[in-house]
Amino acid sequence: MDARPFKLNSKFKPTGDQPRAIEFLTKGLNNGLRHQTLLGATGTGKTFTMANIIQETQRPTLILAHNKTLAAQLCAEFQQFFPENAVSYFVSYYDYYQPEAYMARTDTYIEKEATINEEIAKFRHAATVNLLTRRDVIIVSSVSCIYGLGDVSTYEDLAIKLEINKTYPRTDLMRELVNIQYQRVKTDFERGTFEVLGDIITVFPPNSDTAFQLEFWGEDLDKITEVDGFTGATVAELQECVIFPAKHQVTTADVIDRAVVGIEKDLEERLGELAKTGNNLAAHRLKQRTKYDMEMLREMGYVSGIENYVRYLNDSPPGSPPSTLLDYFPDDFMCFVDESHITIPQIGGMFNGNLSRKESLISHGFRLPSAMDNRPLKFDEFESRIKQAVYVSATPGKYEYAQCDRETEFVEQIIRPTGLLDPHIEVRPTKHQIDRILEDVKTTLKREARVLITTVTKKAAEDLSEYLIEQGIKAKYLHSDIDTLERIEILTELRRGKIEVIVGINLLREGLDLPEVELICILDADKQGFLRSRDSLLQIIGRAARNSNGVVHMYADKETPAMEAAIDETNRRREIQEAYNEKHGITPTTIKKAIVDISKDLSGNTRDFKRLDKTKDIKAMIKELEAEMDIASQNLDFERAAVLRDEVEALQKKLR
Repeated sequence: MDARPFKLNSKFKPTGDQPRAIEFLTKGLNNGLRHQTLLGATGTGKTFTMANIIQETQRPTLILAHNKTLAAQLCAEFQQFFPENAVSYFVSYYDYYQPEAYMARTDTYIEKEATINEEIAKFRHAATVNLLTRRDVIIVSSVSCIYGLGDVSTYEDLAIKLEINKTYPRTDLMRELVNIQYQRVKTDFERGTFEVLGDIITVFPPNSDTAFQLEFWGEDLDKITEVDGFTGATVAELQECVIFPAKHQVTTADVIDRAVVGIEKDLEERLGELAKTGNNLAAHRLKQRTKYDMEMLREMGYVSGIENYVRYLNDSPPGSPPSTLLDYFPDDFMCFVDESHITIPQIGGMFNGNLSRKESLISHGFRLPSAMDNRPLKFDEFESRIKQAVYVSATPGKYEYAQCDRETEFVEQIIRPTGLLDPHIEVRPTKHQIDRILEDVKTTLKREARVLITTVTKKAAEDLSEYLIEQGIKAKYLHSDIDTLERIEILTELRRGKIEVIVGINLLREGLDLPEVELICILDADKQGFLRSRDSLLQIIGRAARNSNGVVHMYADKETPAMEAAIDETNRRREIQEAYNEKHGITPTTIKKAIVDISKDLSGNTRDFKRLDKTKDIKAMIKELEAEMDIASQNLDFERAAVLRDEVEALQKKLR
């Protein structure tokens, strides 16, 4: 196994609270602490802190993010920090996914249909290959890592190890390649295939852009050349190579024979149960489907939906947890959970997400009961696999506080490298609030700064933005009826000055830095609910923390406990920041950040509603959003559920 060290590449050195956070968390990890929390204020460089901890500990690392876009951004950052090490991206590889389902009310069976993104599939394979061949590995993953992937020992044992000047009968080698799911081709050479030209066998592994060209002299392997898989250009000459299976769900002939025996046994038992209840139609369906799958397994070693038979292939008892990416990590790996207040509840809700769908398929004869073992990990199963975790968030959730002792397992990162302070907060009465807002907006715009205003209803956002436009201000409202990419375009135009004021309900969703925003007005700050909770208010306040003149005006007739807690926490942080700046002679300066239209960079990573022209695609997206909404509701994350509900309604309008 390759044992090269992690080598952090950065012209910056840790500053502010970063050195203390790095030392604190590194010490805790080295001392075996299982849970720690990094409470990092917005803009304090939490990613840089994580990178330094990885270099200090020199351990394989999993970084969990709550969506593909955030995972992609983190992966890009860590690739810049560690250009000489293996940084991989592991997310769901489906561009389009319609799960197998049966709706009894309308007697409608929906067959599984999926379009796989081959580039993301390459990244997934690269992640597992890296974990099995080297120590300097960082995997940035979505919660896709808790879904079944294929048995790690089988995947590793079936890898073909080749060395030059050794004998390998070519016929046997080609048979081995077919057994691990490589396809022999004469044209269309692509990942997961191999071609034979005379004495040369060229194998294109699924985890790379390069292929292995194997030159034989009789039965002896004379030369191994790494070549570009698309142009054939020589990359390097090798003494040896390892060819991992073309699929994660791969197995051997004897395992398949054993599995088929188990499937047949359970099939007969299930058919008997259905016959007793008089459900002959379900019994007929099940018999036809399962017999076909068994035949495909015997003949091809693989079948679409093979994950539904994982119990038999792994020879595991009913209810056993699936093998996942977490099983590919060595025992001493560490895990960072980014935006843990969102990611942890998301992991906790995955198991129940598809439970009713599976139960319907089984009860109506489309699948054996073993299909229930094709599932994500339950939360306690996930916990048992994460030996050491650091939770990273500006607003840690209940789980983090329950797991971590405030004195010994919590560390704060409050100081920003730029010296910027948390903003001033002023509570104002609601009487004449619109007039006062207009006056403040005009004053702010004279300094060529920008303004965000938050309301609690769509109508209020639309009415206020319309009023500001009538007063000659370039304003725009922003809520869930605005398509995803259009929302990002609006925020980009705000930075450029084409828009001066944005009025919206939830301005936390985009996760963008807006250093031009100097003033934030929070209307109905004293309203009870998730949009005005302590954590939501802190997140909103953080939007003004990128500007040295940042200020927040809360409009309310009474100060709620949530307001009081958010104000107290902000003032506490500000006092710490001011004392640090005074001690070190730092003058806060607004962040200077290039304005980039990121909507062009996010295609394929976000829900791009503009590209959903096909009815099938729109319906699939609605189903995906509804499933996420259910999970959010089960985890009492009503803010996210409301956001997802609005996006579903927007898509339904488009569908109509």
